[in-house]
Formats: sequence, structure tokens, C-alpha cells
Amino acid sequence: MDYVTAAVPHPRSEGEGPARAGRRSLAVALMSGALGAAVALLATRQRWSMGTATVAGDAFPLSVKGSDVTGVPAALAIVGLAALVAVFAVRRTGRFAVSALLALSGAGIVAAALLGATDSSALDDKAAQASGDTSSVVHAFDHTAWPYVAAVGGGLILLAGLLALLYGRRWPAMSGRYERNGTPRPRRIPVVDPDRPEDIWKALDRGEDPTGA
Repeated sequence: MDYVTAAVPHPRSEGEGPARAGRRSLAVALMSGALGAAVALLATRQRWSMGTATVAGDAFPLSVKGSDVTGVPAALAIVGLAALVAVFAVRRTGRFAVSALLALSGAGIVAAALLGATDSSALDDKAAQASGDTSSVVHAFDHTAWPYVAAVGGGLILLAGLLALLYGRRWPAMSGRYERNGTPRPRRIPVVDPDRPEDIWKALDRGEDPTGA
């Protein structure tokens, strides 16, 4: 007689796929978010553009840092880093909202960095200060690669936000010591057996009366 055997999936294997995907997405999001914020902050402290201004008939070289061009990437990098940490402190709708904020911070950094690469207003202000003429503008405008480095940092933060939106519901949250109403959970008091001396001593160490009087 032939017997037909059916493969029965192991109960533990059914949840391994989503759990593994959650762990991987969590690791990638943490790395990309933290790295993206560090890269964006570093890039804003570097020289973004340079040019020359005419001062007393001579060419005067000028340059500006990313923070002189725009303060948006640095500010959003800090917001994104805070949102990355806050993802683990909230649940459900709150986690979705914080994840969206994380993604928007990254997108904002990318947009601000790309716009700042072609913005010469900060150099024009320096040219006006150097020449004493408010109508002076910078000549031979050029930019470095740092604005695009800042955009890459923003892209990493954006990736972390998208991963949080897609897989954040599978990520762990901080220990919920308090219930939703803000009251602490009731503490479980161990039962003291009067016939066991070790239980009596433990109760005394906790400041409890083992006799119940």
C-alpha cells in the first residue's frame, strides 16, 4: 500500500520570514539614518561655492560654507536624527507619523542641498561687504562637490524613513512601563511562605512584613 505524506510546515518557520525582514530593515534603517545625518552635518561645514569679486580694481577671491548658503540641511539632519530615535518610543499611528517625518526630513535635505549648489546669493552678500558696494556681485561662480554629498546624506535619511514606513510595525518598541493612561502598571508582590525561611528573609529585605500584621 502506498502512503501519501504531506509536508507540514514547522510552526516556527512560518514567522521567520517577516521577523528576519524586520530585523534586516531595522539594521539598515539605523545605519543609513545615523550615517545620513552625520554626512549631512559634515557637508554643511565644508566649502560649497567660490568666486571672485572686484575690490579696488583687483579680483578678490571669496568662498562660502554650506551653512552660509542654507541652514536647512543641518536643521533637518537634527530633526531626522531625533525622529529616528523617536520611532522606537511610539507605536501604531505615532510610529507612522514619526516615520513620515523622518522621510520628509531626508527629502528636504536633498532638495535644499541641490538648490544650494547653484545659489550664489551668499557669495553676492560677501562680495557686497568686501567691496562696500551693495550692487556688487560675485564673478566666476563655481561650486564644489559638498552640496551633492549633503544630498547623499539626505537620501540615506530618506531611505531610513521609507524603511520605517514599510517595516516599522515589525520593529520593537521601548519597554512599556506605563499604560496608555499614564499610570504605572501594578507591581506583583511575591507570595511569602511562612514555612520557608528564605522567603521571610527576602520579604524583610524588601521592607515588607512577612507576618502580614
